[in-house]
Amino acid sequence: MLQVVDKSAAERREWMGLLSRAPRELLEAWAGRAKAPAYAWLRRPESGLAMVRARAGGSGGKFNLGEMTITRCALRLEGGASGVAYVQGRDHRKAELAALADALLQTPAAARVKAELIAPVRSHLEAHAARMQRKAQATRVDFFTLAREAGE
Repeated sequence: MLQVVDKSAAERREWMGLLSRAPRELLEAWAGRAKAPAYAWLRRPESGLAMVRARAGGSGGKFNLGEMTITRCALRLEGGASGVAYVQGRDHRKAELAALADALLQTPAAARVKAELIAPVRSHLEAHAARMQRKAQATRVDFFTLAREAGE
């Protein structure tokens, strides 16, 4: 039986953010290797809509940008740890795996889950962000230089 280990809110917020953005393939690969304990549903996966808010210019007044589909669920391990997940889209299995990982990260198995799942997810997301940054940089236009050349 796994015990519940108290984790800081900031640490949990970080891993939940990583789990929500993790590709399903990484979660499935981890689940295939890990021996998941039995759990009971507190809330089965369900999809719905959430309003996305934005700010004009990044710092101006808030406005409703639109709605996006999310899937949420909650489960409890036999040892008492509860896991929740909110993921973008309608992927019920991804939400289930993220909630399972969240619950396990609150148990003594946390170090193993961090090494086997959280570290690879972080690396994958950082590599993806770097690829997107390089792609964006390739299309960058230096308007100062462009304006100076047009004036000559």
